[in-house]
Order: sequence, then structure tokens, then C-alpha cells
Amino acid sequence: MIRVKIVGALGYGGVGITELLLRHPEFELAVLVDREDVGNSISSVYPHLKGFCDLPIIAPDDPAVNDSEIDVVLYSTPDGVGMTLAEADLKRGAKIIDYSGDFRFTSEEAYADYATRIGRNPVHASPDLLGRNAYGLAELHRDEIRNAEIVGNPGCFACSCILGLAPAVGNSLVEPLSIICDCKTGVSGAGKKASPAFHYPARYEQMNAYKLAGHQHICEVERELALLSNEEEIRVTFTTQVVPVCRGILSTLYGTLTTPVTEKQVLEMYADFYNDSPFVRIFGSTAAMGTANVRCTNYCNLTVSVDERTNRLRVVSHIDNLMKGQAGSALQNMNLMFNLPETTGMDRPGMYP
Repeated sequence: MIRVKIVGALGYGGVGITELLLRHPEFELAVLVDREDVGNSISSVYPHLKGFCDLPIIAPDDPAVNDSEIDVVLYSTPDGVGMTLAEADLKRGAKIIDYSGDFRFTSEEAYADYATRIGRNPVHASPDLLGRNAYGLAELHRDEIRNAEIVGNPGCFACSCILGLAPAVGNSLVEPLSIICDCKTGVSGAGKKASPAFHYPARYEQMNAYKLAGHQHICEVERELALLSNEEEIRVTFTTQVVPVCRGILSTLYGTLTTPVTEKQVLEMYADFYNDSPFVRIFGSTAAMGTANVRCTNYCNLTVSVDERTNRLRVVSHIDNLMKGQAGSALQNMNLMFNLPETTGMDRPGMYP
């Protein structure tokens, strides 16, 4: 069995990957690390896991953290944690998947641009590891992920937007400077934290835009689209909003068409682009679609529409922010890193209703 250590095991990302790994035929949970509830079992914090996973929570500074032989370490941690710990885990022979922005960029310059946007120190703590990492959006970077020691999981909004726009940008279907990303997320996107802004009374019947001055995931979206289009750079209008649901992201993506095209032609183009991507599903504009159709799954559902009146392409991207936007992508990447079919442990529908 492939042995897994999770650092930050009690956050949404940690418990999400725990739930997935319990169903996986090849991976085995070995060590759970967190600063909270040390000594208690994870099932005492999350009772739904009782009898399925009763491993104890170990403190980060406990020597037992490194006693076990580990094949892969998942950092379900904020920015700045993985970059300080990854080198030691690599020397012990483990591969790394990081949920934060620490390893989403393969150069010091790209990381500095991202870090500056979020108000962090632009100097990476482990610059020698940059270039040994891959960006963890499997649909676009399978080969790099298979050969990487370190994978930086994509941001949830970035995953939603890049998957929705990649075929259009890659086929020069839209004008690069016309792209608009209008994105809505559930409250769980803020993570498991105590904040007055995310208490139930503050969120009930409340919707609001945030980070209008610049969201951290813009860096990923613009970089990946520029790579697909061969443009030196792309700039998108990016608006994020939080809505009063638990989980899910709905991103409505717009771009001005470079040439007249029918919806049927665009559907064929998208289907061809994602022909080998089992977790991306393409639908026409008349499909009854919403975030509930991807809830608790690793799927991205894309609804494609051509507005002939305004000469615009419109794509509505639906993902579960805690799955395809986080733990699901992590497991998809783990499968690739260990030469397993990327659907292993995740090839299942959601639950209805």
C-alpha cells in the first residue's frame, strides 16, 4: 500500500482527502498532523468517520510525525507552511502535494508576483524546489504531474475558470483581452475558521462580492490561459462572490468571439479538447444544470452557449470547491504521480437530491 501523511488534517481539505482515501484501493492513511485536538482521534472531531478512520492527531513537533515510512505527504495548510517543510519530506523519500499557493508556480519571479498580490513575503523559502514542481491541474498537465516530485494543487476558482476557458483560448476562439470571469462560491470556500463574517447570521440571505482589488487566483488563470494562447500575457476581468450555500462554485465565463461560430461547433471543439479527461463533462445551453449536479464529486460540468446577438461565447463552469477545487484534484494528482488510473477511488456519481 502507498502510505500517506496529511498535514493540516482537521481542515476541510484534510478531512475531504481523508474521506476519499478511505475508499481508495491503493492508498493507506498513516499519519494525521494538526495543531488542534492533538492526541484525540480524528473521529472524535468528525464523528461520521468513527469506525472508518480513528487515527490520532499528532502535533507537528512530535517526533512520531516522521517515524513512519511515508510515500506521499499532503499539505492541507495555508501559504508558507509547505515551502518550509517540503524539502525534509523529500529527503525522506516522499512525494509532495500542497493545497496552498507555495508550489503553484515554477519560478521565483512567478511566485513573487503571486505572493505580492496576497500581501506575503515575495521571497520563496525553498527556491531550489521551484522547477521540480508541477501545476496540479491534471487536464492540462498530466505528463508534468506524472514526473513531478512536488505538485501544487490549483486554486478552486482557478480550476473552475481555466477548465471552462481552456478550449476556447487554446483554439483562438475568443479575443484574449475580452475575457470576463464572474464566479460564485459557497461559504466553505473560506475554510474552517472562526470569523464573524462567516457566522450563520452574517451569511443567511447574504451575497457579496469580495477581493475586487485583486484575487490571488487571477495569477493562475492568466498564466495558464497565456500558455494556451501563446500570448505574452492575458488580462481577465475577475469577480468573486460568496453566496449562502455550503459548497459549490459556479463560474460564468465570457469572451468575444473572433469568428462567427455555432453552439454545435463549440460543443464539438470542447468535446474534442476534453476527450481524454474523464472528469470534465460538456453540455449544451438547454441542459438543466447546477452545482448540485457535481456536489461531492470530482467532476467539472461545462455548459456551453453562443450568444449570436452579442457575438459572445458564454461558458458556465460547475465544480464542488471542496472536491474538484481541492481534495478531489489532490487525489487525481496522487493517482497520476503513482502511475494509477486518474479516476481510481473517485469514479462515481454524486448523490441526488
